[in-house]
Amino acid sequence: MKYNKYIDHTNLKQDATEKDIKKLCDEAKEYDFASVCVNPAWVKFCAKELQNSNVNVCTVIGFPLGATTSASKAYEAKNAVDNGAVEVDMVINVGALKDGNNQLVLEDIKAVVEAAKGALTKVIIEACLLTDEEKIRACQLSVEAGADFVKTSTGFSNGGATIADVKLMKDTVANKALVKASGGIHTHEEMIAMIEAGASRIGASAGVALLD
Repeated sequence: MKYNKYIDHTNLKQDATEKDIKKLCDEAKEYDFASVCVNPAWVKFCAKELQNSNVNVCTVIGFPLGATTSASKAYEAKNAVDNGAVEVDMVINVGALKDGNNQLVLEDIKAVVEAAKGALTKVIIEACLLTDEEKIRACQLSVEAGADFVKTSTGFSNGGATIADVKLMKDTVANKALVKASGGIHTHEEMIAMIEAGASRIGASAGVALLD
């Protein structure tokens, strides 16, 4: 089985240079990954680099904390799509979820889904900060808001993807959305375990190593 189209080849480092992002795009084209995932400032550059390939441009919204306003996230998503992104990975308002403010979380996700104008929308729930009940609620709200994926982690908090979280998220969304596992996936064996647990996409900076 070929696993290249499971992988969002990722560089979200604060100090990433044009040379680094060019390398990311070149590797993504060579291995025909699903996408490159970059910060919004690099979307236009990547769209140009990947224009004659089958690799999508993915970016992150409200990243990594999710604590910006819904209006800010919506503008960021629209701007990213205008610049060439066809996938957007947004971070939920984690504090609002923990407060039980389901309406705010729902409207926050909806604002991005609508602003993204048909781009694939993935909702990062930052599972390492949540109880199982909160993870389930975050997934349910993501589905209700019309998101395409739920995603485990930013990779910038205190934990990444786990098998247990992927299984729980997959069970919760069932066939209404897909699951992206990201954060701390460094080996081929770890990737396979995540896919077997229910992940349809893998976010990793070690994309090439995952295949080798």
